[in-house]
Amino acid sequence: MSTAGKTIDIPDLINNNKIGSFQIGMLILCGLCVIMDGFDVQAMGYVAPAIIADWHVSKANLGPVFGAGLLGMLVGSLVFSITADKFGRRPVLIGSTIFFSLCMLVTPLATNIEQLQLIRFITGLGLGAVMPNAMALAGEYSPLRKKVTLMMLVSCGFTLGAVLGGLLSAALIPAFGWQSVFYVGGVVPLVIGVLMFFLLPESMQFLVLKKRKLDKVAKWLKRIDQTVTITADTQYVVHEKEHKGAPVLQLFTGGRAKMTILLWVINFMNLLNLYFLSNWLPTIAREAGLSTSNAVLAGTALQVGGTIGTLVMGQLIDRSSFRRILLPCFLVAAVAIALIGRPDVSLAFLFITIFIAGFCVVGGQPAVNALAASYYPTTLRSTGIGWSLGIGRIGSIIGPVLGGELIRLNWPNSTIFLVVAIPAIVSAVMVFAMRGGPQAAPAKVAA
Repeated sequence: MSTAGKTIDIPDLINNNKIGSFQIGMLILCGLCVIMDGFDVQAMGYVAPAIIADWHVSKANLGPVFGAGLLGMLVGSLVFSITADKFGRRPVLIGSTIFFSLCMLVTPLATNIEQLQLIRFITGLGLGAVMPNAMALAGEYSPLRKKVTLMMLVSCGFTLGAVLGGLLSAALIPAFGWQSVFYVGGVVPLVIGVLMFFLLPESMQFLVLKKRKLDKVAKWLKRIDQTVTITADTQYVVHEKEHKGAPVLQLFTGGRAKMTILLWVINFMNLLNLYFLSNWLPTIAREAGLSTSNAVLAGTALQVGGTIGTLVMGQLIDRSSFRRILLPCFLVAAVAIALIGRPDVSLAFLFITIFIAGFCVVGGQPAVNALAASYYPTTLRSTGIGWSLGIGRIGSIIGPVLGGELIRLNWPNSTIFLVVAIPAIVSAVMVFAMRGGPQAAPAKVAA
């Protein structure tokens, strides 16, 4: 594609070109960063049994440690997403990656629960900034025809990182001790952070709106389309305008209030479901009579379903719309979750229902992230994603706590899973409520 004249439409140029090595390299860097995000978020869960044995503490003592990490992520999502919309995705993503990698390297120095709790909270601050900015960058360099698929692939790195973390931890802990998991979880993202410093571009739309480093914009446009003609007086078009005022308040202006509230509720409900299932499913399965290995496989089936769900739903949404895919997705999730608790079902039936629940709940979360990234304009994109995830992470904290309380009441599994199916129904209702809202199809910057 050859672009001549004094005006270059950046979104149009991206949409009308093939995805080249420059964009692929950027997506790989963002994906690797998200993989290590998932690895490091789940690291505490993998090393917990070894720490319990090493420090001679009870399982209950580690509850505040898990909560501290999630609370740190919540704060990081809220604070650093706003920072990114002010200063750029690139510096915040690089800075947060290096920050949490250094925190991981410091973690083995902890000698008691209180120190570990503090370090995990601080680490969570950096981890919480990764997903919103990686998603924002991925979306801003992707053509509309593949935008949702590519954003969801990047987001899927979180689940992949969690799976890799489990496999590596199983090999590292017996050979080198639990500290080795944190060393790996610190060194690898540190290397990724250095690579991003040299190779990761900033959002071109962001720079144009902020009127900064337009020479960099010209350089990156040439990487996408070598035939583009750029002169000293070239003007860039992004079809958006700068939003003044507090970014969070801007999420509720310009007709965005309804979608913002709907996204917050969906994130809260779906992450409540996701973290309940991720944390309690193996334990409940074991107490229901499954062997330890089958109980672990039950948790694995959830994550495998989520990975496949991400890959499939991204392509379906790109061909249809968020609403048409997510509405049945959450309705099916509610049915699958309710069926998990049915007594006297075959092992095959149980694993199928867990897989389907993972497909819809775990696989649906990247779609919700992509929906936020697609809906909000450039100057609010990181804030929109970050605050949706931040509110959602309140649900991620409540989910495991709610599960513990329901188990403490000695309710039968059938009743517990019926209760846990309710948030999925609420998510479906919220998606249905998007009807008639602004920007309702992906090709039009979807809702």
